[in-house]
Amino acid sequence: QVQLVESGGGLVQAGGSLRVSCVFSGRTFSTYAMGWFRQRPGKERDFVSAISRNAGTISYADSVKGRFTISRDNAKNTVYLQMNSLKPEDTALYYCAADRSRAPSATSSTPAEYGYWGQGTQVTVSS
Repeated sequence: QVQLVESGGGLVQAGGSLRVSCVFSGRTFSTYAMGWFRQRPGKERDFVSAISRNAGTISYADSVKGRFTISRDNAKNTVYLQMNSLKPEDTALYYCAADRSRAPSATSSTPAEYGYWGQGTQVTVSS
């Protein structure tokens, strides 16, 4: 069974940076597309970024383009989200998700297409 464990969240001032990580276990990491989503209190879970199995395709939500960078290290079974120029509106619980069904170069921004989710890591940006 796939397990995902996020880490690296915390409290940071506006304009600062954080890198959150997600360690994948239980299956072959390189056969899964990966995504990051976030959920703010009282809101739905929103797409942040996704990376294809082969890292050849990457997508971002408009709200984070130019500030966030997703990457994966298949040797370490880990996906990362580097977050720069953080804003108070980035405050949320950040989840990573894994999708076995994507073609090697495909990504998805739809939560329902991801079959596995981590427990989340809290990111709080103070103004």
